[in-house]
Amino acid sequence: GKSTLLRILTGHLPQTSGRVDVNGKVSAMLSLNTVLNPEDTGLSNIKFNLLLNGSPKSEIDGLVEEIIDFTELGQFIYAPVKTYSSGMNAKLAFAITTAIKPEILIIDEVLSVGDAYFMGKATKRMIEMCDQGKGLIFVSHSNSAVQMLCDTVLWLDNGGVRMFGPAEQVLNAYE
Repeated sequence: GKSTLLRILTGHLPQTSGRVDVNGKVSAMLSLNTVLNPEDTGLSNIKFNLLLNGSPKSEIDGLVEEIIDFTELGQFIYAPVKTYSSGMNAKLAFAITTAIKPEILIIDEVLSVGDAYFMGKATKRMIEMCDQGKGLIFVSHSNSAVQMLCDTVLWLDNGGVRMFGPAEQVLNAYE
């Protein structure tokens, strides 16, 4: 249910019934494989993804620098992504996904592969985006992460809605 719902929200899968209205530019990090080409360098992946997502050419250089700074990958940015660790992949994918300034950010559990320092940076960026009025759909089995980032929770179970409501109420029932 979760993957299907996320793919519908991102426009990668049509719904079979009902109606879905998504109002805003969506950026999603559903898996590391959907964002990065392992044969290309980190730098090439950054530029390609920025262009693919409609970033104005006049902003590309600034966004590239922002992404490189955020990832802290150093010289690895010039190496093929296939040589990256899963944590390095997560850093690059997250930085690209958030740099395109989405109105709605969808993050599936892929951030769990990063180190604690990066998780802190990523969490801070997600909170800043929410503070700016952006929407965040955050998928995780970590109750503490959900509690920190979400005020409303949808609990899916066997492809259906088990519970929907205030984070504290749903998380208590989940535990």
